[in-house]
Order: sequence, then structure tokens, then C-alpha cells
Amino acid sequence: MSLSELQALEARWLMPTYRRAPVEFVRGEGARLWDSDGKEYLDFLAGISVCSVGHCHPAVVEVVREQVGLLTHTSNLYLTAGAVRLAERLCRSSLEGKAFLCNSGTEANECAIKLVRKHAHGRGIAEPEIVVLEGAFHGRTMGSLSATPGFSDNPSFAPYLPGFVAVPRDDPAALREAVGESTAAVMLEPIQGETGVHVIPDELIAAAREACDEAGAVLVFDEIQTGMGRTGSLWAYEQLPARPDVLTTAKALGGGLPVGACVTTGELGFVLEAGDHGSTFAGGPLVAAAALAAFDVIDDPELLRRTRELGGRLRSGLEEINGVSEVRGRGLMLGASLSDGWKAPDLAARLLAEGLVVNPIGAETIRLLPPLVIGEAEVDEALEIVRRVLD
Repeated sequence: MSLSELQALEARWLMPTYRRAPVEFVRGEGARLWDSDGKEYLDFLAGISVCSVGHCHPAVVEVVREQVGLLTHTSNLYLTAGAVRLAERLCRSSLEGKAFLCNSGTEANECAIKLVRKHAHGRGIAEPEIVVLEGAFHGRTMGSLSATPGFSDNPSFAPYLPGFVAVPRDDPAALREAVGESTAAVMLEPIQGETGVHVIPDELIAAAREACDEAGAVLVFDEIQTGMGRTGSLWAYEQLPARPDVLTTAKALGGGLPVGACVTTGELGFVLEAGDHGSTFAGGPLVAAAALAAFDVIDDPELLRRTRELGGRLRSGLEEINGVSEVRGRGLMLGASLSDGWKAPDLAARLLAEGLVVNPIGAETIRLLPPLVIGEAEVDEALEIVRRVLD
């Protein structure tokens, strides 16, 4: 089937919720993709940080092939070893409490929202509020969308879930003022990915922790994108001045398969009880096997150290290129703002034509999220393509 025929079928049968680039990827290996014409690409998006172990990592492929021939699904009405082992791995690597397994980041955040609201009601708060940051992105289901300032002003989907209070992402004083007797939680991303790769200042992180402790509220870190090694530590909070009470994760967790989780400290692990929440496909044997294999690859001190080093190399190289005005981020989660009249969608299209996959965010920023398994050669190759196009 030709590309034009595939595009015609897409226009006929798929809801027009995405603006897709005119390319069909058919194969992947490591940091490389190949399209239906056999053209090779260097992937510096990794499925929006999903394929952090690279495409078709041998360890993930091996366990998925074995598991799919044994058992793929039973439902959460029965025990499966993979789900329990994955929950243990998540908790031992982070908050030491309990985990709820789900299928995506937005579901993980829905779980967190329900959990902190129930916790607040248990404290006698009749109408609990959740403080969020301007520029955040927590998902597209109604709860997580309501927690996403800027996206929750689309009248087409109103009314939104009430009880969310937005404050600037760089104003600790405003955050402290917003947290009070009715506050159930403060919910934030350590680095805001979808709105331009903005690192939340340490001062605001510390203020959020202090304000939550004083009010008895819960501090929730959305590590959907920053977690699983993306910033150079397994969890981004390990490089920050505060530890959350609840952590949500997804994207890279499944090694390319859909899986998410909401992880708590010990005390909060008992808030949700039988019947309070559920997810039909969550923690199935197939995705649990893939996630455990991806965990083994990523939770490696040497790989995490290399992520920090290669992130520094990529950042320094981008900062030296004419047409790049600013580079933001940490580890291998970077956003490059453009100058000289360049528009991000135009640059991303030009880079794609030259064999480099990146993501335009808004009008002036491109996001780079390469697989964590890349090396110096891939970083230098990507920089050369960007330099060549911008020059």
C-alpha cells in the first residue's frame, strides 16, 4: 500500500485528532526507524519518551515473545506474578508504599486525583482543592484535563471537574498562599514537558513540600515523562530538594507497551479500598513482563550516568548552533527554543526530511527525547543534522 493510499484510508476511518507527518514507520531498532520506502531515520523522540530503551530492545522482545505464548490476560480478579513483581519493583525503587497499576499516564493521574480527594474527605474537608501549576499537562481524561490549566478552557468539553487552583510555575509565594485548609494536594511535574520543557525551580519544589506538610496535604509528582531515567536518575525527584507522597509514571515504564502506575508512601497506600478504583487491562502478564525487562535495562547506574553525560553533550551542542536561542531541561529531556524567524513545526518537518525525528512544541520550541541507550555518535549525528538545517 502506498503512502497516499494509507493517508486516504486514515482520512476516511480515523477521527481527525492528530496532525500526522507524511511518513509511515514500519521498523525500528535501537535509536533507528525505517519508513515504508526504506529510508532510515535517527529517532530523537522515542515515541514521546515511551521507547526509552530503544526500539525492539532484545531483552523486552525476548520476554514479550515468551509471555504472549503463555498468557496475555486474566483480569485483576486473580493473581499474576508479573503484576505483583512490577508493583514491588516500583515501590522499592521509590516511595516504599503501594502501587496501583493502570494503562497510561492519564489513568495514573486519575488514580492520584481520586486518592487525594478521598484522603482529604477523611480529614474532614468537604470540598477539597488541588493546587496545580500553570503550564502543566496531566492528561486528557476529564479529571486530569481539569488539572491542566490552559487545556481546561476549551468550552467544547465543559463543565470541567471543579476544585483545581492554578498558580504560576515560578512563584513560591503564590503557591504557599494557595495552599490552605481546603487543600487536598499540590500536583506538579518536576519538568513540564508538553508546554515547552520548563524545569520547575527548586525553590517552588521546596515551597510545595513545606506548604503540604503545614496543611496536611499530599504532594503529588507527575513523573509520567520525567520518570524511568529520563533526567539521569531513575526518578526526577532524586535530584530535587523534596520527596513526594504520591508519584505517577507511565511512558517508558513498559518498554514500548502501554502501562502506567500510581505509587504512594506507606500511609497513603491504604486510602483506596476494594471497589474504589479499577482498570480492566492493567498489570496484565504481557505488559508486566515488558515493564520488568525495561526496568532491568534502565535501573542501571552506568546507563543513568551516561544519560546525564550525553544530555550535557547534546545540550552544549545545541547551544552552539545558530538559530537556537535557549536550551532547557535535564538529562535527555531537552527543549530548544528557536530564533532567526524559525518556526518549530517548519524546522521539525525539515529535520524529518533530513532523517531526524523530533517534536515541535508550540511555535518556537522543539523537544528532544532520544532513547537512553544512544551513544556519543548518535548525539553528534543529530547535532550535525540540526546544524545543517538551521545553517
